[in-house]
Amino acid sequence: MLTTKKKSLVIKKSQIHDKDTGSPEVQVAILSRSIDDLANHLKKHKKDNHSRRGLIKMVADRRGHLKYLERKDKVRFAALTKKLKLD
Repeated sequence: MLTTKKKSLVIKKSQIHDKDTGSPEVQVAILSRSIDDLANHLKKHKKDNHSRRGLIKMVADRRGHLKYLERKDKVRFAALTKKLKLD
């Protein structure tokens, strides 16, 4: 789970302007960090199926945000995938 400090650091790295907290870039960055943390948790706790379901939902949510961004602005999409290494 992301703490407030970790989340604010992720937001600062990917925000477009100073008060940006809801752009697709920020949302994808937050989801990516949560997915990484949860994937590490599941490596240790293989039978935690409730968290696995949450992971699948987060991956689907991130995929939706990425599809939206790709449809609206391909340049921002390419920059984000390169920055977060999602290729």
